[in-house]
Amino acid sequence: MLRLNVGMKSSQHNGVGTLSIGALAARFGLATHVLRHWEAMGLLHPGRDAGGRRRYGPDDLTRVATILVLKEAGLGLSTIGSLSTTVDRATRQEILRPAAEELRSRIAAAQASLALIEGGLNCEHEEVTRCPNYQRLIAERTGS
Repeated sequence: MLRLNVGMKSSQHNGVGTLSIGALAARFGLATHVLRHWEAMGLLHPGRDAGGRRRYGPDDLTRVATILVLKEAGLGLSTIGSLSTTVDRATRQEILRPAAEELRSRIAAAQASLALIEGGLNCEHEEVTRCPNYQRLIAERTGS
């Protein structure tokens, strides 16, 4: 579960109220190279302190949490990047539609797998090859 502490002070001068890359990574259980990669992809835009070190404020916390939520939903970083650059509903729908179709397909495959496994669990035959459900599945596969 993601916990987001947005009660931090806004990023002010000299990095006050901001987090280092290590602190932000630790907050979300990430490696620092992940944040650098997301920055290279244009997903994050941290400020810099006088020494050139990355400083992350509350908006960055929100962006990291958003990226993680969207990744958990199955979206790739390029899709997340596309979503982050659009405010148009039609464009958002165009971006998300293929992801929704892929997810529906994966859900259907998982449901079919679960039905097969539950059929094996509930089969009363000692020998699985005598089970009518097994025989039906094999017949479907062999075209018999």
